[in-house]
Amino acid sequence: MRTAPTILHLDMDAFFAAAEQAAKPSLRGKPVVVGGLGPRGVVATASYEARRFGVHSAMPMAQARRLAPNAAYLVPRFGFYRSISEQVMELLGRLSPLVEPLSLDEAFVDLEAGGVADDTGTAREAGERLRRDILGTTGLTGSVGLAGSKMLAKIASEEAKPDGLVLIEPGTERELLGPKSVRILPGVGPATGEHLRRAGMTTVSDLAEAGEDELVRLLGRAHGASLYLMAQGYDDRPVVAERDAKSVSVEDTFDVDLHDRVRIRIEVERLAERCVGRLRASGHSGRTIVLKVRRFDFSTLTRSETLRGPTDDPLVVREAAGRLLEGVDTTGGVRLLGVGVSGLADYTQEDLFAQAAEAEAAEAAEAGEESRGGGGGAVAEAAAAEAATAEESAAAGSRRFAPGHDVRHAVYGAGWVQGSGVGRVTVRFEEPGSAPGRVRTFLVDDPELVEGEPLPLVGGGSGAAAVA
Repeated sequence: MRTAPTILHLDMDAFFAAAEQAAKPSLRGKPVVVGGLGPRGVVATASYEARRFGVHSAMPMAQARRLAPNAAYLVPRFGFYRSISEQVMELLGRLSPLVEPLSLDEAFVDLEAGGVADDTGTAREAGERLRRDILGTTGLTGSVGLAGSKMLAKIASEEAKPDGLVLIEPGTERELLGPKSVRILPGVGPATGEHLRRAGMTTVSDLAEAGEDELVRLLGRAHGASLYLMAQGYDDRPVVAERDAKSVSVEDTFDVDLHDRVRIRIEVERLAERCVGRLRASGHSGRTIVLKVRRFDFSTLTRSETLRGPTDDPLVVREAAGRLLEGVDTTGGVRLLGVGVSGLADYTQEDLFAQAAEAEAAEAAEAGEESRGGGGGAVAEAAAAEAATAEESAAAGSRRFAPGHDVRHAVYGAGWVQGSGVGRVTVRFEEPGSAPGRVRTFLVDDPELVEGEPLPLVGGGSGAAAVA
């Protein structure tokens, strides 16, 4: 524990929704919900205006629509959010070489390591300066927590929301934490919280008074001892600039349960290709292939296979995932599939490349005229995409415009999709720095309407209204 509040935690306010409001002038000050829009979609982020109706992250999208039927519902634009995140992380890097990103919109910073703070006054000054810089650069707001530990800095930033700064003076931890719910502590989720409630412990002070032995008896040695220390405000975890990934994975939840075994196999192969793409982008290879299957009754099965050495070859991963699928009963239907690679390394095993090359040659020979020279993975991905979007394509023509995505018209310029269906697409033409724009509707196959690129946000005050 530090004697000065020199650990900073930044959490951007309703990040995805705020970014959409800043990019779309007509949505400023209005409820906005970002997430999956299918029947099984969930909320990724809700603006503060939408939260007033009870909408929150991880809520089923169908429930959100019932609570806030007049909100704007948009699909995520992760490339756009990532570009803003890079700007924010650059500002954090100016404060210290020790920046520990937790997600696109959240990070810890060690101010002491950067030489910008060594006491309460300089820490507060650094935090306020960061908030001003973020607003000036992106037009968005972030909440800042300052404390002598990571745990308390994160708690402080949560209390600072939205658009504030809270500093916890070292030495006041126990007094501050005592009356709060046990759920505020890291590692105490719904199940652990309920277990503690049944034992008569609902506040942090209850945990401190129970003692380490009692918590170990209830929760086990590691968890119980750790929780006892945290209940006293003790947390000595350092800010770590590089967080080593332990695994890479991708998964998809399907709007309708999959029953066809061939379709399921195609989806697994497609996920394997995507997983390898992420694996290579991270500069790793992996040795253990993992398949995740959630069935119609919500039971989840995980199967894994460990190879002779690490690989980043798509064919090797695809075939391993396929073998794992053969051992899973999917008779009743499948609602979610996932493929992952663990046991990561920064090199590959040469004999696995040779094995993959031989298998690929055999596969190509066996496919013959069916593949017409196309790669097996590409054929599988195309087939999966065709099956997954058949109904949408039938209704919307040859193109699909998702709500919230960017478009450009040859006459009217840049805009975003407000809605689509029955062969038409409705577009609002406006830009981040403009006034709210006009709405026009086009045929979905209008040649003058094409997909567009996200426009950069205008810094300073223009986007500040995005987070009321």
